[in-house]
Amino acid sequence: MVDVKLFAGTKSRYLAEEIADYYGHPLGKLEVQRFSDGEMQPVIQESVRGAYVFFIQSTFAPSDNLMELLLMVDAAKRASAGYITVVIPFFGYARQDRKDKPRVPISAKLIANLLQAAGADRVMTMDLHAPQIQGFFDIPVDHLKCEAIFIPYLEKNINLDNVIFAAPDVGGVKRARTYSKYFHKSLVICDKERRKANEIASMTVIGEVEGKDVIMVDDIVDTAGTLSRAANIIMEKGAKSVRALCTHPVLSGKAYENIDSSMIKELIVCNTIPLKQKSKKIKVLSTAKLFSKAIRNTHEHRSISALFVEG
Repeated sequence: MVDVKLFAGTKSRYLAEEIADYYGHPLGKLEVQRFSDGEMQPVIQESVRGAYVFFIQSTFAPSDNLMELLLMVDAAKRASAGYITVVIPFFGYARQDRKDKPRVPISAKLIANLLQAAGADRVMTMDLHAPQIQGFFDIPVDHLKCEAIFIPYLEKNINLDNVIFAAPDVGGVKRARTYSKYFHKSLVICDKERRKANEIASMTVIGEVEGKDVIMVDDIVDTAGTLSRAANIIMEKGAKSVRALCTHPVLSGKAYENIDSSMIKELIVCNTIPLKQKSKKIKVLSTAKLFSKAIRNTHEHRSISALFVEG
């Protein structure tokens, strides 16, 4: 069988090392050299000729993380790698998937074009903000789902007798419904109105939450403004407790302050992005085992969908 080579991007090395441990294969030797002006030059320090190469790098801010990934792919392509898969636990710019106002870019499509132009043969990612981004690529996309991580955690650690699920906005209804259907629980919706990015003008809860343990579901928690406001309103409506499941902890701006001062009992996230600081309210679950299984199944030409938890 063709050799497998796993390589870590600089900012995702913590996750790549864990993935490599589960996979049972050491990370490949790669050094990212920098010129004095900050320009990067990744150097792959072992042969990748004919190999299945996996580059593990989330593309969260700053944009250096994306640029580093593109350069690593180009280096492997020019070194005659047999098949290149970019493993992007958090796919940055996914919130810019359409023209929602005049004269703006469709940035997610541009990123797809860049990855393909660099030489990627396959993309593996988790919980895209907009699932239709898979169609921006003309190469295979393995879209892993965090339900495979969150559902076992809930079953093992949370008393689900009195639970209902909530979508913190209308766009997240489908995501939250996956959990409500799986656990045969009710679903409520928080309808919000924005006047500009990261600022909520108003919010209304649609559904009955009184006396319930509410679990909100979302893919990204950025400033945590939506989650915090939704949690506070849900508690004002008579809920017993509020938790939140959010795959990607972007946590920018006053996010930690918003979470700590909110009525959220627990925020459960994945380690697709490293936390900037600690919080007693934030619980981090690892994606490493799921990604290692997906990488193995890809290499061995086995099903990826077999790893999903079906609702």
